[in-house]
Formats: sequence, structure tokens, C-alpha cells
Amino acid sequence: MQYRSEVDGLRALAVIPVILFHAGITGFSGGFVGVDMFFVISGYLITTIISAELAAGTFTLAAFYERRIRRILPALFFVMLACLPFAWWLLLPHELVAFGRSLIAVVVFVSNLLFWQDSDYFAADSELIPLLHTWSLAVEEQYYVLFPLLLMLCWHLGRRKLMLIITLIAALSLGLAITLASGVGDAATNFYLLPSRAWELMTGAACAFYLQRYPLRQSRLGAGLSLAGLCLIVGSIIGLDDSVPFPGLYAIPPVLGTALIIISAHSRSGVGRMLSLKALVALGLLSYSAYLWHQPLFAFTRLYLADEPSHLLMLSLAASAFVLAFISWRFIEKPFRNRKNFSQRQIFLMALAASSALIVLALSFILLDGMPERFA
Repeated sequence: MQYRSEVDGLRALAVIPVILFHAGITGFSGGFVGVDMFFVISGYLITTIISAELAAGTFTLAAFYERRIRRILPALFFVMLACLPFAWWLLLPHELVAFGRSLIAVVVFVSNLLFWQDSDYFAADSELIPLLHTWSLAVEEQYYVLFPLLLMLCWHLGRRKLMLIITLIAALSLGLAITLASGVGDAATNFYLLPSRAWELMTGAACAFYLQRYPLRQSRLGAGLSLAGLCLIVGSIIGLDDSVPFPGLYAIPPVLGTALIIISAHSRSGVGRMLSLKALVALGLLSYSAYLWHQPLFAFTRLYLADEPSHLLMLSLAASAFVLAFISWRFIEKPFRNRKNFSQRQIFLMALAASSALIVLALSFILLDGMPERFA
């Protein structure tokens, strides 16, 4: 897969608004759309990789999930481990029990189901849940269980028919999201669950197939489309807020904007050059780890302080998330993604061992009723 620096810049454009939205910074009331942007980017990248391997006859599920484990679990488990002493110190017994439940849910990638039952993402008390942000990782991983199987089963039909299938699924998913957002169903169901989010990931998949047929080229039309995409994203970040029913019709502009940039932003065009700036690319490389770090930093700080933290403190914590992200990217993400350091068998065994240890620890929090003796 050919590297696109502008896609890393697009990652930065997605993660910064999310972090500043959770920090409560004025001007980023719609920053939560950064998660929707990530879904599109992920759908595009994963489909590009899988389809290339299927075309070459080299795709295997074992290798696919090995890459996912290398990409996701080491940094995720590192952040969860770092949360433990603060959870022990700051959480009341019933909060530690809830934290234990969230640890288990994160490990088995069903935290979106847990928070669907327990939490309103936009409620004030959700700011105090250290692992709330992992719901989006769960949605992606559930998608990654199903989507490779779909591609494998339908690959023999040809890319045109496969594209029609993807479009149909995306249309059904978007229709469900719009219906639930209209008040017919539960808002939490719409927000947290895969069926009403799949269209965003499928939009990224459609971008991948589009670029395979129409490779990216520098043109005035492409420059105009990428600029329109950027305007849709920025407008959503500034103009939306947590009062709008989401996702649904309001999610279309940031998703469409992200797709337009992916299919039209050439590295030598205006938007492409901006997204390829070294600073943005660097932040994009850190985006996954920064996303992992920001919510625990914010939640534990809010739990510790009696009053709502100042904007200056929250901005300092946001900056700290990127500092910690660099550390985990440099010393956790990169080494584990290097196949020379760990074999496929070692990766699977380490993932199993770490997952089991976290589950055992989480069960101890639950079965011991949050260990109230901590406050004796």
C-alpha cells in the first residue's frame, strides 16, 4: 500500500477536535465528529490492504488479526495498566466495580455494549468514566470481525458487484441511523452500536474501491473537492454540538468531507499540502495513542478535583496526552509492530496472557465489591 502523508494529516485533523471537545474547549462543540472521521479512515485503510492481498492471493485471517493485535493491543493495554493505580487511589468502591466491568469489556471489545447499557456519552457524568472512549475501538473491532469475511465470501463476484453490496449495506445502516436519530428508537443504541455506525466504515471501504478504479491524480476538480471536504469537516466541528441527534443526517457532512479528502486530496494540491505538513503528519502518527491517553487523563483529573478544571489545565492535559502518546508510540507501538522483534506466535501468546491477567484483576475488583478497605 502506497503511503499517503495527507491521510496521517487527516488523522491529526480528526483526533485534535475530539480531545478538545472532551476538554470542554470553546469552539470545538462538534469535535466528537472526529470519531466518525476515524471510522471512514479506518474503513479506507483496511479495505485497501485486504483487497490488495485478496487480489494477490496472499490474504489470511491469521495475518490480518496479527496486524490488528500489533496495532491496537500493546498501546491499549499499556494505557489500561497506567490507569490502575489512579483507579485504586481515586475511585469509590462502586466506581471501582464499574471500572472492573469496563476493563473486561475493553479486553473482549464489547465496551460499546457496556456503555450502551450504562452511559449517555454526552451526559456530564460520562466525563468521569476513564475508559468511555474505548467504545469506538469496540465498534471497529466488531467491524473487523465481519468485514474481512464479507470480502472473502464475495470476492469472486468481482469488484463492481462487491461495491454494490457495500453500497447497499451502507445505505441500510445510514437509514437505520437516520430513523433512530429521528426519535423512533433509543439514542444510545444509535450512538454506540455497530449497525448504525457501519455506513461510516463502509464509506471508507467505498473510497478504497473508488481509488482502485480511479487512481488519485492532481487536478483542479480534485483540489475543489478536497477543499469542499475540509469545509464540511470544519463546519461540523464548529457548528454541531451535543444537542443534535447523532449519528444520522448530522453525521453525513463530516463523513462525506472525510471521504472527499481521501479520494481527491493530492499531496501537491492545496488541502493535500496542508495535511502533509510535518507537524500534522507527526500528530497523525501519534493520533491513536493520543486518543487512548486523553480520556483517562481528563477523567481522573476531574475525579481528583472538587471543581471543574480550568481551560488552562485542560489544555495542559491535552498537550500531555500527546507527550504520553509519543512515549507509547516510540516504545510500545513501534517495537510491537516490528515483526523482527516478535513473531506471530509470540504476539498471539502475549495478547492472550495480558488479556487474561487484566480480566483476573478486573474480576477481583468486582468480586471484592470495589475493595472498600482501601479507605479504612
